[in-house]
Amino acid sequence: MNKYTGVILVAGATGKTGQWIVRRLQAYSIDYRLFVRSRAKAIELFGSESADKLVVGSIENPSETEAAVAGCSAVISAIGAYVTDPNAAPPSVIDRDGMTLLAKIAHQRGIKKFIQVTSLAVTRPEHPMNRYRDVLSMKLLGENAIRSIYSDRGFSYTILRPGGLQDGDPLLHKLEFGTGDTLMGVIDQSDVAEAAIVSLWHPNATNMTFELIRGEEALQSSLEPFFDRLS
Repeated sequence: MNKYTGVILVAGATGKTGQWIVRRLQAYSIDYRLFVRSRAKAIELFGSESADKLVVGSIENPSETEAAVAGCSAVISAIGAYVTDPNAAPPSVIDRDGMTLLAKIAHQRGIKKFIQVTSLAVTRPEHPMNRYRDVLSMKLLGENAIRSIYSDRGFSYTILRPGGLQDGDPLLHKLEFGTGDTLMGVIDQSDVAEAAIVSLWHPNATNMTFELIRGEEALQSSLEPFFDRLS
């Protein structure tokens, strides 16, 4: 059931949401490339058969980012700073500068679609999460850069702002989409991944920034009906 033709670059593939993005791309038989910091971790997670799909590097490095995007037709990025690790690069480096660099290079290389996963509450500087080195504010600056870079005719973006991330299988709940950063709630990472992939082809995802949370438990055959109501 291949609804998209092309190669998707998955940035942040070894994170929990990134892993689900890879699994759901596989479920749709969509080709992909993985931009990862650690080859060993990627092989451990995705198996030796993933070796020829790996580009090892960092979004902090322009030449490595150039190598990662080459030949791809879209980007799905789940990058984000590890805010609880004092030794990790801060959100200003990852969520703001790294996100901006990845979008700039992807745009320069002619990649038409850029999908970024961020977070609820990025427009709320008083939110407790901002105690962690202004992570939400840095994500918002990264979002703003993507919207600006991908505003050209013939290019498009989708920015997904999920609620608190939970572990669970996809398509087991109704979802609630919203705009204006007013929603509060949680969502399974698998459904965030599914929504990112549907954004590749659903017209209502074009140049859209929206929030998404989990609703009541109910088996879903597709998330497309939730996109149908998005405007």
